[in-house]
Amino acid sequence: MRMRTPVVLLIAAAFPWSAALAQAWPAKPVRVVVPFAPGGTADTLGRLVAAKLGDTFKETFVVENRGGAGGVVGSELVAKSAPDGYALVVSGVASHCIAPAMSKNFPFDPLRDFTHIALFGGPPGVLVIYPEIPAKDLKQFIAYAKAEHGKLAYGSPGNGTQGHLIAEQLKQVTGIEMTHVPYRGASLAVADLIAGHLPVTSTTLTTAATQIKAGKARALAVSSLKRVPEFPDVPTFAELGYPELTASIWFSLSGPAGMPPEIVIRLNAEVRRVLQLPEVRERLRPEGIEPADLDPQQFTAFVTAELKRWAPVVRASGAHAD
Repeated sequence: MRMRTPVVLLIAAAFPWSAALAQAWPAKPVRVVVPFAPGGTADTLGRLVAAKLGDTFKETFVVENRGGAGGVVGSELVAKSAPDGYALVVSGVASHCIAPAMSKNFPFDPLRDFTHIALFGGPPGVLVIYPEIPAKDLKQFIAYAKAEHGKLAYGSPGNGTQGHLIAEQLKQVTGIEMTHVPYRGASLAVADLIAGHLPVTSTTLTTAATQIKAGKARALAVSSLKRVPEFPDVPTFAELGYPELTASIWFSLSGPAGMPPEIVIRLNAEVRRVLQLPEVRERLRPEGIEPADLDPQQFTAFVTAELKRWAPVVRASGAHAD
């Protein structure tokens, strides 16, 4: 663990209750809020990690889905909770980097109001279309969209999510017009796509993978640097001439600001261990998820850098909070 031990000891000395709390933790079930609908990547990663944490700490980690506003509703709930280690949130780029850049009156500060514990990693985004649309690849789809003169609608996991912004960037660089339809989670958007109610969806590869393999959704491009081994026939946006659409839709574990550092260190170490387990890596590999391995300081620095990266993208896209 690459933590500054002297700093941790100083904090513990200044707040002796913190050390006592950490030694007894967890003494009751831990609430893990997933701020998106069931079935999406945040839900998949949250439940996978929560189950492993429960095994390690011999206490129940209860996953609760509280979707809404691109992850903001559930995240705000945890931000206002007691910083005692019993309320955690599956944070991520949508709720803690993109959404804050969309509003001047945002309900929380993504750095000041949270303790950032551990980075899970995340899958690339994917642009998928309903199979009956007459387009076999991205080039054909762009031509089709232009011919539709703005009549197409596309779904995303929510307003301000990375799926939303990737699609908006695609509109900017290609000149196509599509109307955004925000959902309360990625799985809901995919469900409407395969039912034929929605022609296009920009979402995570994790959420769409099963439907792509089943032929119920056609993948046009992924936002990873390289092709995903499980989907070798799906090109990257970069190789198709759109490198600005390269991004991972990462998720993580955070808690309220002021959590005892001892609890943070224990959780960080265990999450990193869990993510490197062979069975976990095998579970994540088909979705193109490469597990992260950052300590709390490094993860907090990562969030800071992502905030700086996405703020200008949000402004350029014209995205704003509803």
